[in-house]
Amino acid sequence: MNIPQSKQNQSFSTRRPVLTVVIIELLLLLAVFAAGAVATVKQLDYTSPVLMSFTPIALVLIIYLTLRRKWREIGFRSLRTIPASHAKYYIPLLLVLGTLALKGFTDLTLSKVAFFMFFTLLVAFVEETIYRGLIFKTLLRKSAVAAVVTSSVLFSITHIMNALSGQSMADTILQLIYALLLGAALALLMLKNGNIVPLILFHFIHNLIQFLGNDRQDTGTLAYDIFILVVLVAYCVWLTFSVRTKLSSSESTTQGSSVVR
Repeated sequence: MNIPQSKQNQSFSTRRPVLTVVIIELLLLLAVFAAGAVATVKQLDYTSPVLMSFTPIALVLIIYLTLRRKWREIGFRSLRTIPASHAKYYIPLLLVLGTLALKGFTDLTLSKVAFFMFFTLLVAFVEETIYRGLIFKTLLRKSAVAAVVTSSVLFSITHIMNALSGQSMADTILQLIYALLLGAALALLMLKNGNIVPLILFHFIHNLIQFLGNDRQDTGTLAYDIFILVVLVAYCVWLTFSVRTKLSSSESTTQGSSVVR
């Protein structure tokens, strides 16, 4: 079977976007599960599986994006590229962070804060680069809906690993829903502004507050979690309408230009 020359020159991810996403997700899950198995056998700290799997993944991502010069394509751009009028779309993220902070914090030490700053920055960089970067951009070639929905669902599924670390099923289900909604909101922001930097910063601060904060079981702050879920649902609806309006305007402009020509 002869393959057109134009397709031969295309990258594998362009020719096979769905297969590319499947491979990326399977490799990530394999790395995390393998690290989790090692940590269980050696009875290591609960952060060990992430450190053992995400550290080499982060190095591979940095090397890949640098050698292929894909940093900007993935969304690593100056914050100044975001229109000032779009700043309002990030306000709900600040509301989420503020609500999480209201739960309070455990006793903090300099070493503990320093460790979790590194740990959460590592997680934020890897997860955002993979889900709102590589996977999102790859599926965007098919459609915006496929990019947003698939990247969000895969992001949520990845958090099922928490069930293997001793977390209760109820808490795991709640976290899966939370991750799905949060992933959808971040993907919609990526679709709207194409800048991954504020998403990494939010993810970093969000996780840092969670790791340094009080556990829900100890403080009875389920009401805070429910409030955040309600905020995220409303947030996703708002962003969806905003993005649809933007896409409709773009299509109208394109059609108008075609008529003029």
